[in-house]
Amino acid sequence: MNYLSRVAGALLISLGALSALPAQAQAQETFRIGFVNPDRVLREAQPAKAAQAKLEAEFLKREKDVAALGEALKTASEKFEREAPTLAESQRVARQRALVDQDREFQRRRREFQEDLNARKNEELQQVYERANRVVKQVAEAEKYDAILQEAIYINPKHDITDKVIKALNASLTAPTAPAAPAAGK
Repeated sequence: MNYLSRVAGALLISLGALSALPAQAQAQETFRIGFVNPDRVLREAQPAKAAQAKLEAEFLKREKDVAALGEALKTASEKFEREAPTLAESQRVARQRALVDQDREFQRRRREFQEDLNARKNEELQQVYERANRVVKQVAEAEKYDAILQEAIYINPKHDITDKVIKALNASLTAPTAPAAPAAGK
């Protein structure tokens, strides 16, 4: 009898656990999860595109200057290679030193350009990220999401709210600038 009462007790516990499953399933259904693809936001949202255009305009002249310096170095190096066999030893050594100095200057300016560009890009991207995070929070609160993920190995496309975030970001870009545009034109 002792054995049968233990089996009956285990069966009752199992039935109790099974009856609790629908309640747990309902609780899980009300937990809303969303997903945002930050790479898509940075590629497709207008604030990100505007930041990229701003950086390109800001660094275009310096980029051209560095490229011109590199071309001048290449041309001088090719000219030296062609003329080196006919040059006197002192002329060859002097031109080699000049090429080394020119290369050193080119490398320094290219490195400074890249460092400045990276620093400014990080500043601009940080502003876009902060703006995007505010929009994600607004969308999450408005649509009653419990969690928004930015990285996942797999996400069902029905949980992807990236398009909503991009649309909201684009709308936030035009909304604040619309009143300022007429004032700037006066």
